[in-house]
Amino acid sequence: MKLTTSLRVVVPAAAAAALLSAAALPADAAAMPKFANPKVFGTSFQSDPHHDFTKHISPRHDGILRGWVTYYRSGVAEYEPIKWVKDKTGHTEGYFEGPPEGDVTAYASPVAKNVVFYSATGCKGTTVTAKNDSLGSKRCSRNVLLSRMKAGHRPALITVYRGTIVKVQEIYTP
Repeated sequence: MKLTTSLRVVVPAAAAAALLSAAALPADAAAMPKFANPKVFGTSFQSDPHHDFTKHISPRHDGILRGWVTYYRSGVAEYEPIKWVKDKTGHTEGYFEGPPEGDVTAYASPVAKNVVFYSATGCKGTTVTAKNDSLGSKRCSRNVLLSRMKAGHRPALITVYRGTIVKVQEIYTP
């Protein structure tokens, strides 16, 4: 009799926990493939060989881009690839830079309503929360992400799935 009573409590509790954890995941997360991360401090621009840059600005193909948002408005982010440049003066280790002026290598994608954002400086931007790989580890809200997109160029790994930005993970640079 005790076994039956405890199962009546445990099974619904486990089902509720499973529903709550599934609700915290982005839509299609189970179906989304696992993309390989590019080198965080890669020294060349990532290519998108199937993208036609001669036509209007459009989403990048599915995957993770090392890049930054150059413009955000009305739910759509324009972004471009970036590369790490080692500082030859010795004052710093280096810096990120985008394509040269006049280069048309840019994309535009809507930002998912349930986008996942990991900050490298905390949600308030005051505490370093990057891991050893310099990638942000503090999960923050969509509103924090949008305010940072509007503020300017922040290096990040940008995950695009089905033409939509579904994850952004900032790269910490001192």
